[in-house]
Amino acid sequence: MTTKVERRRKIRYRVRNKISGSSSCPRMSVYRSNKQIYVQIIDDLSGKTLVSASSLGLNVPSNKDQAVKVGELIAKKAVEAGIEAVVFDRGGYLYHGRVKELADAARKGGLKF
Repeated sequence: MTTKVERRRKIRYRVRNKISGSSSCPRMSVYRSNKQIYVQIIDDLSGKTLVSASSLGLNVPSNKDQAVKVGELIAKKAVEAGIEAVVFDRGGYLYHGRVKELADAARKGGLKF
């Protein structure tokens, strides 16, 4: 019997085998915990994080509002760094709820998936 963590790990590896970020189109990776949400834009060829943002320190009442703020923040930082297009890595999570809110806010901020 597999646990929830093992199931998510298998899904994450399956997704990561299909996508990879480059300098022209880096990977936008999402991690969510019960209280926070984190996002990084990564160039997999050089192995470097180009831009990152998290919900730490944001005073927002709900988790979905937190995700929207982080999505707007990552889009702003990415556009300032000259990144226009990314490959979205949902990290084994369903494209639903906070992950979807973050992605939609990043799209509104100017990122192309």
